[in-house]
Amino acid sequence: MRLKLAVAAISLVLAASSLLAQDQLRFEDTRKSLRWEAGAPSATFVSGGRYVQYSSGKVSRCIDPVTGESVDVEKDAARPAPSKQPVALLHDGQLWVDDVVVRGRRRGRGPRRKPSQAAVSLGEVDLARGPITELRASPVGQRVSYVQHNDLYLASRGSVWRVTDDGGPEKFHGKLDWVYQEELYGRGDFQGHWWSPDGARCAFLSLDEAPVRAFTVIDHVPADYLDKERSVVSEVTNYPKAGDPNPFASLSIAHCERDAVVRCDLSRFPEDLLVVRVDWTPDGSKLLATIQDRIQTWAELCAIDPDTGEVTTWIREESPTWVNRPSAPRWLADGTFLWLSERTGYQHVYRYKPGGELIETSTSGDWQVRSIVRVDEPARLLWFEGTKDGATGRHLYRVSFDGAGLICLTPGVGTHGFTLGEDDRFVIDRWSSMEHPTIVRVLDAATGELVRELGRATKGAADRYAFSEKKRLSISARDGYPLDASVQLPPDWAPNERYPVFLPTYSGPDAPSVRDRWSHSTYYQFLAQQGFIVLQCNVRSASGRGQKHTGACYRQLGVQELRDLEDAIDHVCAEYGGDAARVAISGWSYGGFMAAFALTHSDKFALGLAGAGVHDWRLYDTIYTERYMRTPQENKEGYERTSVVRAAKHLRGQLVLIHGTKDDNVHMQNTMQLLWELQRANQQNVELMVYPRSRHGLNGEVRRHNSEFQWRRLRRLLQP
Repeated sequence: MRLKLAVAAISLVLAASSLLAQDQLRFEDTRKSLRWEAGAPSATFVSGGRYVQYSSGKVSRCIDPVTGESVDVEKDAARPAPSKQPVALLHDGQLWVDDVVVRGRRRGRGPRRKPSQAAVSLGEVDLARGPITELRASPVGQRVSYVQHNDLYLASRGSVWRVTDDGGPEKFHGKLDWVYQEELYGRGDFQGHWWSPDGARCAFLSLDEAPVRAFTVIDHVPADYLDKERSVVSEVTNYPKAGDPNPFASLSIAHCERDAVVRCDLSRFPEDLLVVRVDWTPDGSKLLATIQDRIQTWAELCAIDPDTGEVTTWIREESPTWVNRPSAPRWLADGTFLWLSERTGYQHVYRYKPGGELIETSTSGDWQVRSIVRVDEPARLLWFEGTKDGATGRHLYRVSFDGAGLICLTPGVGTHGFTLGEDDRFVIDRWSSMEHPTIVRVLDAATGELVRELGRATKGAADRYAFSEKKRLSISARDGYPLDASVQLPPDWAPNERYPVFLPTYSGPDAPSVRDRWSHSTYYQFLAQQGFIVLQCNVRSASGRGQKHTGACYRQLGVQELRDLEDAIDHVCAEYGGDAARVAISGWSYGGFMAAFALTHSDKFALGLAGAGVHDWRLYDTIYTERYMRTPQENKEGYERTSVVRAAKHLRGQLVLIHGTKDDNVHMQNTMQLLWELQRANQQNVELMVYPRSRHGLNGEVRRHNSEFQWRRLRRLLQP
């Protein structure tokens, strides 16, 4: 025993000496681009997947992955064969159709600002009517479409067809409104019209905004403030808040050959339906639309006859919680299609005939398919990314269409950034885990066996600074549910000491923050050196394990998530020396809600850094909120139970509120209403930092200020 104690003491002295020899991060270093990984070779397939070209340092080689021998490959043969794709341009008041080069599966540099010599002019456009947006070329390049003053126009050489004529602030044609682009089609994607494959027809969505209430955002620091502009500038947007009216959606098809519009017959659906996806079948014979009810408890894949507008349901998905927006069908050459469905509580692959007849189930089990990577129809094989070997990592699998022969092609825990060769023979695997930096290797695409290792990364700056390794944890929640988590301890951690705990979180539905990969934050390394234990935890609704788990937050956003975070904190305090009296939680957006919710619904937090949080779900938009909470009219108890505003009088610990004044996503109204209730309750342990000129993401000029502002609050916890 004495010998063991002596050895332990010597080890601690040596460790301390080693730490003293290493550099310590300063707060200023967190603004630098320090690299915590270096030297991983880059690799790509060439010559149709037969060979691998890789670069490590100044050395670049093209090799046969089986023999390792260098091979000479002609430059043109090494690159994927380019193809061309039509693109629409507006230049000097004229519409043009040009080509953009697409190599392999990736698009090139995008549309040029000026037409090339091969571009075709379609004529002038009247810019006096207003700016042109959503400019698109038809797939065959003979026509272009665009939106002007919220009306849809289709143009061909020498002629322009104004498809709609009642567009304006309350009527959108061919262009999405704020809530549709934010919550359904993707932030920043306002495209609301879709060409058929042959370019003869163009489907378009119309949104009647008349019932939608407007919301005003104020810019208190406009351009040329003080010198020229001394008033505020207002920005008014139609923004439907939970329980309020949505825009009314309709779908139509414009026939270019006869300048006629056919309206799709959606009369059997509720008036406040959501049109969440629009596609065409590969042959253009049918328009496909995915329709959902307002609160998204079901979704129907519908086929629409372009000539009559008649609607036929092919597939209907239902859920006891909510149905996520389904992916588009993956069409096969034989006319069937692959469909991703979460009907079992886990997303899996099914093959269908047009019309909705199920042919076979390709995957099944208590895990999920994240995406389809490759399909080999003659061999009846598909490759996909899935979670069968863990939700915190990333793995590539292969299976037959009928579900036979399932195999994992990326062995080993962690995250695999895989590239499948064009001939399906090999996989380039960029593999890392919490413990190991990236290893680049070539695997057999049929068996997953190692063919050749190409190189390994080092830990980069970790060799210079006192470094905190990331530890993988599985924490048992109070009901036994296993929570994926990670912890970083101070580099000089000692078993008999007590340390403050920093818990950065998001915790939104199906949005995990813990990933089993080599990924380090300079800021978190700095905090660990200062003496913090950095804890991250995937609550069950953000575990990435499937809809069955995500649904734990249904009708009660924040409630189960907080319980899981509390259990993670208890575990770290019991097992790693966390000080239960010095726990900080931090987050932005949904994470900002969680931070404020934690300080008003728990006694385990000394500090909450709440950025741009939704402090009452009645103040957020309909499509996102009602998906998880239903409407306030249906779930009043749930909205009350999850409200930070209503619980302001129960605040414990120090709450720091941060918000941008121009936030058009999570309105600053959330923070203002919470402040009012905190003041009414005489809560003094509150701080506020408001950022003018900032939206949901902070203006680049003040990000440094915000980072230091938060650090100054955190460092108060360094003293017991």
